[in-house]
Amino acid sequence: MTTMESTVIANPANPILIWWVIAQPLLLLLSYLVGQVTRFLLRGRVSVSDAEATLIALIGLWLGLLLAGWIFDEGDLFSVKMLATSCGVAVVVLVATSAVLARVQHRRTLLPIAEVAQMGESDRLEFKSSARWNLRTDKRDEAMEEIVAKTVAAFMNSAGGTLLLGVDDGGNLIGLGPDYATLKQPDADRFELWLRGMWRTRMGTNAAALPQVDFAPTPDGTAEVCRVTAPPSPLPVYLKPAKGRDGAALWVRVGNSTRRLEIDDAVDYVMLRWPRINHVAWPIRLGNFLLRRDQSRRALPINPAAAVTAATGSRDDEGAGQ
Repeated sequence: MTTMESTVIANPANPILIWWVIAQPLLLLLSYLVGQVTRFLLRGRVSVSDAEATLIALIGLWLGLLLAGWIFDEGDLFSVKMLATSCGVAVVVLVATSAVLARVQHRRTLLPIAEVAQMGESDRLEFKSSARWNLRTDKRDEAMEEIVAKTVAAFMNSAGGTLLLGVDDGGNLIGLGPDYATLKQPDADRFELWLRGMWRTRMGTNAAALPQVDFAPTPDGTAEVCRVTAPPSPLPVYLKPAKGRDGAALWVRVGNSTRRLEIDDAVDYVMLRWPRINHVAWPIRLGNFLLRRDQSRRALPINPAAAVTAATGSRDDEGAGQ
């Protein structure tokens, strides 16, 4: 009986099935690695999640194995030829799919501004009557510019959102006529240049390039309104202070309002919102450890015994002096 069991274990009845059971997790792992490498190469060009990249790469591997089995006379699934062909096809499939997704994402149309204004304000939609001109005091007000910068930064630090400029609290399109009058050339292009220049100064060049800006005429056609579509930022966006103030701030959306986070809350929020940026690569951690150890060694006396003797002698001298 024991001999028969040993024979069954050494020579399974269906080795092909067992081989495929073992091969499937390896193919899944290989798909994940191919997907991560391709995502790294295509970073910033298309938005593809880990799961999507792994699934597309897995389909590419299957197609690659099918092609390799058609071309090569190889019995080993994980031979160099089979792996190279399947990985190559997987990369091609993933890149092609990413290109299609990038085109679709780029062409994604937005709702007309008039329809968006009728939705009412929410945690991801904010209305502002103007961006530079205070309609109450009837003069330019830097506080209005501050509000625009805070709102856009808060949207990018949260789940994203839309800011409509030239729209009152009731959702009426009143236009940006007073704001345009403050520009050297009163048109939409100059207004967008001013917006991005302000964002660049207050939030940095990378953050200033993230929002999408478009315009639409008011119902009577006498003015224009502006829509700022702010996506979630891949990194924290810190708003630099205006002139005469100190310290950058982290602004987020809390319900329908924009709130500034204090230092402790900001640290916790960043750790939860962007967990990947808190991961420090092992070479950096090793370097920091060696640096701290070297500094601690330099801080210690060269001869501890001599240091103790010297300290004891100094206390004896003080006692004799008294």
